Amino acid sequence: MITSKLPNVGITIFTQMSQLAAQTGAINLSQGFPDFDGPQALRDAVGRHIAGGHNQYSPMTGLPALREQIAAKIARSYGVTVDADNEVTVTPGATQAIFCAIQAVIHSGDEVIVFDPCYDSYAPATELAGGRCVHVQLNPDDFSIDFDQLAAALSPRTKMIVINTPHNPSGALISRAELDQLAALIRDRDIYLLSDEVYEHLVFDDVPHVSVLAHEELYPRAFVVSSFGKTYHVTGWKTGYVVAPPALTAELRKVHQYVSFCGVTPLQYALADYMAEHPEHVEELPGFYQAKRDLFCDLLAPSRFTFKRVSGTYFQLVDYSQIRPDLSDVEMAMWMTREHGVASIPVSVFYQNPPERQRLVRLCFAKREETLREAAAKLCVI
Repeated sequence: MITSKLPNVGITIFTQMSQLAAQTGAINLSQGFPDFDGPQALRDAVGRHIAGGHNQYSPMTGLPALREQIAAKIARSYGVTVDADNEVTVTPGATQAIFCAIQAVIHSGDEVIVFDPCYDSYAPATELAGGRCVHVQLNPDDFSIDFDQLAAALSPRTKMIVINTPHNPSGALISRAELDQLAALIRDRDIYLLSDEVYEHLVFDDVPHVSVLAHEELYPRAFVVSSFGKTYHVTGWKTGYVVAPPALTAELRKVHQYVSFCGVTPLQYALADYMAEHPEHVEELPGFYQAKRDLFCDLLAPSRFTFKRVSGTYFQLVDYSQIRPDLSDVEMAMWMTREHGVASIPVSVFYQNPPERQRLVRLCFAKREETLREAAAKLCVI
């Protein structure tokens, strides 16, 4: 008889909805991946490095040239200097980076505060480290942090707080003022911060992304995670990185070397080349995705769904209260997929205890224009 270490974990809703979309022939706006390729020059570079013999292990910490490009991008984006050798670690995906950061500092009995709705990997990683997740709900109207609830959730066992900005699934952004408020709240406490910033370059309406990397009080206690998959449209490459002060980086690397040791070598070479040759890519990305957001929202305007345009990520939440309020969001997502040919993600799966009357599903707009037009046409007749 197997005694599961994760007894409450099954196949994720993301896998379930993608499978259902494939079975029914529905347009898949559920799982967060583009239906278009990354830049041609980036893809060409992979083949060039494979043919050039870059097929063996890279250094455990990541290819030096790639870590240097990450540090250079951080300097350009946020005006801060990080040490490529001692503060930047390349990982096989951001989820692995999150896992290693949690394993590095969480001990049995420690508490980790997460904000619901939240990404589904935080809690299992905490439980596998012997810790316990404490769930604090974001404000339901704008998905901002309720600092009164956060303060009430703090205890002598609190060892880490996990934040996510831009936020999946809502697209909300954390402001500098909110980071200042968070810093003041934990100033005299021995608490680490994990900042999940994988959508850092997908921010809209000329509002800058506020990174923990640029917060002089929070960064010394933080792991900051990002993703090449999101930034360069190559989610299947599963390559990310984590930036942390030297002491925290050293602890993270102790775990990382026994989880995967290193990332995929030719992909790292290709990313380093492309970042050096095309630094403008990250500067153009907000406009690229804002155009998709605006097109999709304009196309949905005649529908019976209600929504506010998201501030970041490539996900749009829509409220179906005026359509089928009798259905839970899981039921609604299944019904939309089977009966109307569009797959989505129910937002309740991001909560420990979802709000009873919330009627939201998440749609991914990281798609070609023709995909968005076809999906919107189907959604407008619901």
